[in-house]
Amino acid sequence: MSTNRIFVGNLPWSTDDMALQEMFSEFGNVLEARVVRDRDTGRSRGFGFVSMSSIEEMNAAISVMSGKQVEGRSLTVNEAASRF
Repeated sequence: MSTNRIFVGNLPWSTDDMALQEMFSEFGNVLEARVVRDRDTGRSRGFGFVSMSSIEEMNAAISVMSGKQVEGRSLTVNEAASRF
């Protein structure tokens, strides 16, 4: 089963979960947006994951957001690999 999960890399350090959700909400219903944080310091590790409600929304988000400049950083955006 596909979960329509997107990997978002090279995020600006200031990006939090809410900012990540806002970035992708223009493409449809964001089920979850999470910036991965360092377990010890709590600081962003510079990447996160976004789950969209449909494959069409996911594909639209990937095509528009891949390479997009955010705070001077070029985002890496692609379908997340499954965790199996």
